[in-house]
Amino acid sequence: SGEVAGGNYEGEENGTGMRMLEAVWGCCVFAAITGAGLMAAEPPHAEISNGVIQAKLYVPDAADGYYRATRFDWSGVIASLEYKGHEYFGQWFERYDPKLHDSIMGPVESFNTGDAGLGYKEAAAGGTFIRIGVGVVRKPSEPAYKQFNTYDIVDNGQWSTHRKPNDIAFQQKLAGPAGYAYVYRKTVRMVKGKPEMVLEHTLKNTGDKPIDTSVFDHNFFMIDHLPIGPDVTITFPFELKASGPLNGAGVLRGRQIGYTRELKKGESVHTELSGFGNSASDYDIRIENAKAGAGVRIRGDHPLEKVVFWSIRTTACPEPYIHLHVEPGSQVTWRITYDFYEIKTR
Repeated sequence: SGEVAGGNYEGEENGTGMRMLEAVWGCCVFAAITGAGLMAAEPPHAEISNGVIQAKLYVPDAADGYYRATRFDWSGVIASLEYKGHEYFGQWFERYDPKLHDSIMGPVESFNTGDAGLGYKEAAAGGTFIRIGVGVVRKPSEPAYKQFNTYDIVDNGQWSTHRKPNDIAFQQKLAGPAGYAYVYRKTVRMVKGKPEMVLEHTLKNTGDKPIDTSVFDHNFFMIDHLPIGPDVTITFPFELKASGPLNGAGVLRGRQIGYTRELKKGESVHTELSGFGNSASDYDIRIENAKAGAGVRIRGDHPLEKVVFWSIRTTACPEPYIHLHVEPGSQVTWRITYDFYEIKTR
């Protein structure tokens, strides 16, 4: 069995071969002061490595998990990933609150049906709908879904986690309202002998209704924690078109997004991008920081449905969307591959 701090995890095999985990909590103190104050104990986490890259991940936990909001999938939250002394992730936000929608790190994902959650339109005020990777949540009386709102969670489903030295697998089983049900699996795997990480996903529809959803990866990269500015470039395999201006700091250069100056605190660059085709080959994005001398290549195995780009002073985030449709009794799989590398410094 794997170990997940703050305690040892051990358990029994369930029907899918995953191990159900129980935490025996230790007394370690996590001396990190955030906007929410002093955290007395670090949330449950695990570390994995293939000897080339190593990462620290927070694991889903309804009571003590690092992230307990409802915008992003709870699995695969990467607090740190290192390659040859370069750090790729970290806390890009100032104020931490486990129930704040963006208090999360790493290549985190969010599922949206009609820009909301699964079953949101069918649910009446006071009823429930589903956030895949989160659980069943309560729908308040509101005119429209609010992606930055944290909804009351009614049922987290059944989470299980299993760690090996070079990978960690998460599973959530959920039976929700209106005939929706699924088994969602996500594995974060370090490829043997390579500076490569793969996110492997499976979504199986165990309910009575089709599951139709988009899923996007937010990619909160902050290479060596350097500020976002002219040293940073984001490159795509297609000619870019922006839906709006880039705030005077961002600039499009053919297939590349760059910066004319360093972003100031409180300043952002945000736009939807077009120009991609119907092939998965367009899901191929590079983020590089010339000052750090480090970069990462992101490749998906599904065609792009949509691309959004967002950045502030602390992070640059290409957000690729793909579309998933799963009939009852069927399942869909998808992969995202991250290749980490060094580049010549300026």
